[in-house]
Amino acid sequence: MPERRTQPRRGGSAARRKRRQTTRTDAAVRPGLTGGQYRPLSEHDIQRICASALEILEEIGIGDPIPEILDYALEGGCRLDDAGRLRFPRALVEDLIDVSASEYTLFAPDPDHDLEVRGQDVLFSTSGEAVTILDYETQKFRPTRLVDLYDAARLADQLEHIHTFGQPFIAAEYSDDVFVHDINAAYAELAGTRKSFALGISQATHIEPLIALFDAYLGTADGFLERPFCTFGGCPIVSPLRFGKEGAEVLVRVAELGLTGDVAVAPQAGATAPAALAGTLVQCLAETLACLCVVNLVRPGSTINFGMWPFISDLRTGAFTGGSGEEALVTAATVQLCNHLGLITSVGTGMTDAKTMDVQAGYEKALTTLSAALAGGNLVSAYPGIVGSLIGQSFEGMVIDNDMLGNIQRMLRGIEVTDETLSLEVIREVVADEGHFLGHPQTLALMQSEYLYPQVADRLTPGAWEDAGHQTLYEQAHERVGAMLATHYPRYITPAADERIRAQFPIRLEPADMRAGNDRW
Repeated sequence: MPERRTQPRRGGSAARRKRRQTTRTDAAVRPGLTGGQYRPLSEHDIQRICASALEILEEIGIGDPIPEILDYALEGGCRLDDAGRLRFPRALVEDLIDVSASEYTLFAPDPDHDLEVRGQDVLFSTSGEAVTILDYETQKFRPTRLVDLYDAARLADQLEHIHTFGQPFIAAEYSDDVFVHDINAAYAELAGTRKSFALGISQATHIEPLIALFDAYLGTADGFLERPFCTFGGCPIVSPLRFGKEGAEVLVRVAELGLTGDVAVAPQAGATAPAALAGTLVQCLAETLACLCVVNLVRPGSTINFGMWPFISDLRTGAFTGGSGEEALVTAATVQLCNHLGLITSVGTGMTDAKTMDVQAGYEKALTTLSAALAGGNLVSAYPGIVGSLIGQSFEGMVIDNDMLGNIQRMLRGIEVTDETLSLEVIREVVADEGHFLGHPQTLALMQSEYLYPQVADRLTPGAWEDAGHQTLYEQAHERVGAMLATHYPRYITPAADERIRAQFPIRLEPADMRAGNDRW
């Protein structure tokens, strides 16, 4: 039981806050809290879906296999049928599931930010290929720029509930030169964050130059391959049940190099997958298992972020809808299936259809992200700040969603029930003495470790809120974005490393844009 406080309460609220800060021993949340509480599928459902997916791979197969895949697959026991579809025997698929890595260390440029991916522990990331930024002042969408990507990385670097940084949007001004785009996206992310990050790679031939860029940053040959702090991803499947050439080439090359495969397989229910949700799960599982088979035929024991991302259509229009109850449901079911198979789960959430950070965005993001986290997804690409069905990105939204992710982590942590937390002696003391718990040592001791406080969500009384200027959440988030981005210009790339990189690669991010005092913030 905590020792009773004997000193009088002196110094007002500021002094009490200082005492709380100096006695804090741990935080209310941390990366890697465990999910698994939400299970929309029964064990029987899981068995039937898995069996049906294996049947598809064995009897229908995957079309358009590229030569690089055929080289490994045919030697490994797959069969090419008369229609040119690659068939995967059930026993082979089961064997490859068994040898695939089930956990790994997600390295970061700064080892203090390395993370363990395992079990049903949950990590949150940015993600996406948005093409526009929602401008706060005009409330209109403008094309994304390279400097926006750098700013997004700097912002995520400071948001504690975003654990890794996946490329959230493209640099639209370089979309016609994919090599320059990929090189500069890598540089912008490396310059902006010390957290692990991911890149969407358009061509396999870009991987070696990107590794060379990272080695130049490290100042040592092969340094990146020893501690790969960036994952290279793509979309190897064109649904229904075909390989996509460029994405499949990236998949094979990443496996050949011994790196983590980061895939996103996203058939859309009612459009490129059956309208029946169970059928979409079957097809998506089969397609993603085909990717797992490929990387483990290339290199047995490979690590793959099993990106089974079933999407939903609004059947009234055929358009993608990322914020629906159906999306939340199939995402949680996906996590269940992957956990049943012992795979490293990667899912997409937070993909609101709202066009700004309004009430619709809030409930759609919370609905889909909470379902995935409670189901126990490992790598939850929660799309912080995304709006407009993956089309636009909001910096203010990243800050708002960071609060949401923290609260979801607090739900994952749950309630610790111990002799001490049952608080029988505390209750006896308070009932016999002051009659309230506000000043009790237990309350003060638990303020930071048991409770999480939002950064921008408002908890003032209505009167105090009006007196303070009656700001909306969106307005408060905008102020916080400005304050964070006006001052945080990290020097994660040393001058010597920057000189090496710029001498070897066509870097378009200007040094003046990487210093305080520019006209953006």
